[in-house]
Amino acid sequence: MRTFRQTMKVNFGLPSPAWFLSIGAVLIQTETELVLKSRWVLPEKLIEAGFAFKFPTIELALEDIATKKKTDAFN
Repeated sequence: MRTFRQTMKVNFGLPSPAWFLSIGAVLIQTETELVLKSRWVLPEKLIEAGFAFKFPTIELALEDIATKKKTDAFN
C-alpha cells in the first residue's frame, strides 16, 4: 500500500478493516484472501524457463496503471 500511495502521490492512507475489504471483494468478484493474507512469491521457475515480465517490479506496474489512468481521463 505504501508503494501504491507513493505512485499515486497520496501522502496518507486510511485503515481498511476486513469487513470493508469484503464489500470491495464482492464488487470486483474476488476473494478477500488475496488482499488480507501476505504471500511471498518468487518467480524462479518462470525466470528459469525464460519468461520475461512486462513489469518486473510493482513500482513499474503501478506507474503504468497511473499513466494509463491519466491518459484515459483525457479521452
